[in-house]
Amino acid sequence: MGLTKQYLAYRAVDSFNIIASGRANVNFAIYNRIQGRYFAAAAAENVILWDLRLGERVLTLRRDKQEVTALRVSPDRLHVAVGYVDGAVEIFDLSNPEESICSLALHKSAVSVLRYDDQGIRLITGSLDTDLVVVDTLEQAGRQRLIGHNAPITDAHFLERLAVDHIAVSSSKDTQIKFWNLETQFCFKTIVDNRTEVWALAFTGALMVAGCGESTMNVYRLTRKDSNDVKTNASANAIEGLSVDDDDTISPINVMNCGVIQRAGKGRCVNLIADPSERVLSCHGTNDLIENFYFCTKDEAKQRLAKRLKKARKAKQIKEPEEEEKEEDINDRNLSLSDEIKRLNSIKTRQKIKSLDILLGGQNELRILVSLANNSVQLYSMKTTSKDEDAKMLRSLNWQGHQSEVRSVCFSSDGLAIGSGSAESFKFWNRDSMQCLRSVSTDYILSCVFTPGDRYVLLGLKSGKLLIVDVGAADIVEEIPAHDQELWSIILLPDQKGCATGSSDCTVKLWTFELIDANIKEMDVDRVTPMANSRQVKVLSLLHKNTLKLEESVLCVQISPNMKYLAVGLLDSTVKVFFLDTFKFYLSLYGHKLPILCLDISYDSTLIATGSADRNVKIWGLDFGDCHRSLFAHDDSVMALQFIAKTHMFFTCGKDGKIKQWDADTFDKIITLPGHIGEAYGLAISSNGRYLITCGSDRTLRLFERTDEPIVLQDIQEEEREEMENEKLATGEDHGMALLPGLKLPSKKTVGSEKAAESILECLDVCKQYELEGEIKPTLHPLMKALDVKTTTDFLLITLARIRSSDLEEALLLLPFPMVCELLTRLPSLIEKRSDEIELIGKVTMFLFKIHMKPISGARHMKSLLQQIINLLTSEVNALRDCIGFNLHSLGLLQTEVEKREDIELFYEALQDKKKREKKRRQRETLKRQLIHMA
Repeated sequence: MGLTKQYLAYRAVDSFNIIASGRANVNFAIYNRIQGRYFAAAAAENVILWDLRLGERVLTLRRDKQEVTALRVSPDRLHVAVGYVDGAVEIFDLSNPEESICSLALHKSAVSVLRYDDQGIRLITGSLDTDLVVVDTLEQAGRQRLIGHNAPITDAHFLERLAVDHIAVSSSKDTQIKFWNLETQFCFKTIVDNRTEVWALAFTGALMVAGCGESTMNVYRLTRKDSNDVKTNASANAIEGLSVDDDDTISPINVMNCGVIQRAGKGRCVNLIADPSERVLSCHGTNDLIENFYFCTKDEAKQRLAKRLKKARKAKQIKEPEEEEKEEDINDRNLSLSDEIKRLNSIKTRQKIKSLDILLGGQNELRILVSLANNSVQLYSMKTTSKDEDAKMLRSLNWQGHQSEVRSVCFSSDGLAIGSGSAESFKFWNRDSMQCLRSVSTDYILSCVFTPGDRYVLLGLKSGKLLIVDVGAADIVEEIPAHDQELWSIILLPDQKGCATGSSDCTVKLWTFELIDANIKEMDVDRVTPMANSRQVKVLSLLHKNTLKLEESVLCVQISPNMKYLAVGLLDSTVKVFFLDTFKFYLSLYGHKLPILCLDISYDSTLIATGSADRNVKIWGLDFGDCHRSLFAHDDSVMALQFIAKTHMFFTCGKDGKIKQWDADTFDKIITLPGHIGEAYGLAISSNGRYLITCGSDRTLRLFERTDEPIVLQDIQEEEREEMENEKLATGEDHGMALLPGLKLPSKKTVGSEKAAESILECLDVCKQYELEGEIKPTLHPLMKALDVKTTTDFLLITLARIRSSDLEEALLLLPFPMVCELLTRLPSLIEKRSDEIELIGKVTMFLFKIHMKPISGARHMKSLLQQIINLLTSEVNALRDCIGFNLHSLGLLQTEVEKREDIELFYEALQDKKKREKKRRQRETLKRQLIHMA
């Protein structure tokens, strides 16, 4: 076997430039016991915890490939639940963000809503696949799947305010609001009085507000139904001839439509957010207006009613004595919706709103966190008691990211700085810290490059202008009207004495660098005013040298390192090669079917690689113009291509979001790097080839670094093939139970559940083979040695315990019935020998009996086994319950005896210290709010 070529792997360092994705929501979070300062926001496939005061990201919650579509911070503010576009839900611990503590495969499509209950024990998730799933976060497994909506889920809540903990409420685009009984997994009430899609739900006390596709929001009053009311209503319905089994007879709550709230904004309602105290409700539509509403207490509503009636009497100028006597009775009447709801000042933002979150603090200060469509986040503050005072913007987080898609990137000559250009600005980044150093406001940028010395940057604009920007001063030095149309490409000459530009006006222009004198007025440091005297400095400028006119629009330009050839990619799908010194025609490279979007020439001027909108990359010889190989590179247009310095390897990126490395000598694809979510627009490689930066439509800049880890092409190809095979389930998507066609488990079949089922089957085969050997035991199976077990009972228990809680039910469901019977026959010995794992054993037993109850009960030989398992489980569960109860009451008795003997209260000092710390913390927070308000 001959020697193979060795390649070094590139690894993803991090992604930056993105502050908050528009697809997911933002949430306030408590970090380091500080509230109102930190918030969690989705950033493509990651979730970033931002510090509003410093404008920096504190930590990042990572998951590969899939985009975040929803997130929710738990009530204890210690965990964050994150939903992804593939239907998975991850739960992260903020104290240990490196890896998720729970991974759940619940839905078939993107997660649209996540909501915790008041204790943070249950989590309800809604998806675009029209299903709702209730998750037990302690058990880390789904409990119920609710099926009934006909369109994507838009919002969901637990209904715990009426002392009923088994009811959930959901809304959908099918215009319906459904109330679910979680114990029976059925819908017992449906509200269908909305004419358009219901987009959001919010609860404030006993009121439920529903935002729909109109400019009004429906308000419903929820009350708990007593048993006497149910009997009375049932009797009345029976007398009137209605069915006793009517919907109202089985519903534990009453829902009454008590009016509407008129919004000032037009269009549909996008988000409805209530603060944790449920006193303030904020909403926004598809525009840039945030509307706030204050929900009064009963006493405040009565005062508003009395004032309204008093004004009405003054207007009529009539006040009879009888009305004075009944004034007190008037206040006790049913209050109208206008008395209970008070409209607060609205907030007008400069950009379209994507999501928001609110927090009501001390002294009636309302803080509103707003995520905008231009990749920025703003924090507003307003008083709920003042009508005249407008909202004030406390913080604005926009420095750390472009406000539009990044179209061009470049590296400095030393590789320490990164430049990125978008539709509104050009930013300079530190490569190591990935922090923004400078920002320059410009027009739409299509290309950029650092000049020799890295003091200036050349920018090509969509208008055809060429800008020279001073890096240190972050100022535009000169604006040159270089072309009449889009300036698609700027490249430096290999001798570093000038540059070349290509534009849609069918011209290629050559420029030379020159230093010119510029007068700069000196500044008075104390007065910050210009002084009369000025000094002359040298600044960079460009001198037009020559122009090459062509018949088609120029999309890309490149000059060979030996300064001999000029290659131009044209709109007519060809590449024209000219002699650089005379502009004499040399070669025409044709073969692409669509326009050439990018090209590059190797360091030795022997190869030229071209990328086209036809998804192909062609490698040509520059000596004779022959095509060495045509590679099908991407699933969409190839947007950027660049050779690595001193090699024949190059990188490409395309509109399919992928980033690939190729070898131009062997024509092999080396590796595919984790790409962008959406389209990839550009890439740049540092001069030493160690770093790679890419930009895309997901507004992220992704940095990659070359490592010392060698890679083998055969291994990479095998891994990619296995990954593609793993994405396809061997047993199909549906649950394969012929006897239970309506089975709706709260989990989704995954590759992990299939592997878990295989491990159970292998374990049963190993146990059976090991026990058939007779008295002379053979050597332990390698799997038993690897798990460090010596008996088949321990081997089976460890195999079951190693399966994730979210995959356990799906794995047991995949077992064939004969293997289920064999597993059941081993359960009695497992219960007797390992009673310490009775919870896991009980869960497996109950699920198998629930799924296979009919064939088990129909088999005669299983009846004795069934009775034996029931008796053993009952005795073990009772023993465990008695042990827990005995320990609990024993500890209580010991505590009472110690308190009597010592005449003290246990943990008194610890409780007092905790109260003191809480009091000091509240005082500090109150002082901070006062200082912020004063500032």
